[in-house]
Amino acid sequence: MRKLTHVELLERQQKRKRVPKLPFCVVLNHIRSLHNVGSIFRTADGAGVEKLYLCGITGHPPDSKITKTALSAEKEVPWEYCQDAIEVLRRKKQEGYEIVLLEQLAQSIPYETWTPQGSVCLVIGNEIEGVSDELLALCDRTIEIDMAGVKNSLNVSVAFGIAAYHIRNQIRERARADS
Repeated sequence: MRKLTHVELLERQQKRKRVPKLPFCVVLNHIRSLHNVGSIFRTADGAGVEKLYLCGITGHPPDSKITKTALSAEKEVPWEYCQDAIEVLRRKKQEGYEIVLLEQLAQSIPYETWTPQGSVCLVIGNEIEGVSDELLALCDRTIEIDMAGVKNSLNVSVAFGIAAYHIRNQIRERARADS
């Protein structure tokens, strides 16, 4: 085994910039922690997310706390601030996106058993309260991450990472099968 050099990593990064984004966007609704927002930007960049919608009280760039964890990914991932997440979800639904909520509900299915059928809009709610009933009503499906320990949930940015890479892999697999 051999570690990649800094030059090799930069060359790899330049090739990735030419790869089209996936039909996959994310709505962050009322995320309190700017560090979580920054971490989500960084993970969204790595997963190929086309756009982040920052809604409600969710902080947005420019902010040094976001930049600290995003490592400047907030300059690479397109984003939009919109006070009302309902407006964003209605628009994405009209554009044909499947609205998927990452939340523990009675109707939630394990994330790994779900396969997206088209474009995906993943909704991430507040770290404590989740999403409102009004947002919930606009979702087509809810997925969750099974917990084996005594805690009932993961940090929101960690949970996003797990779901984002699952969605990314499923969309890429479908694209390969279709070609």
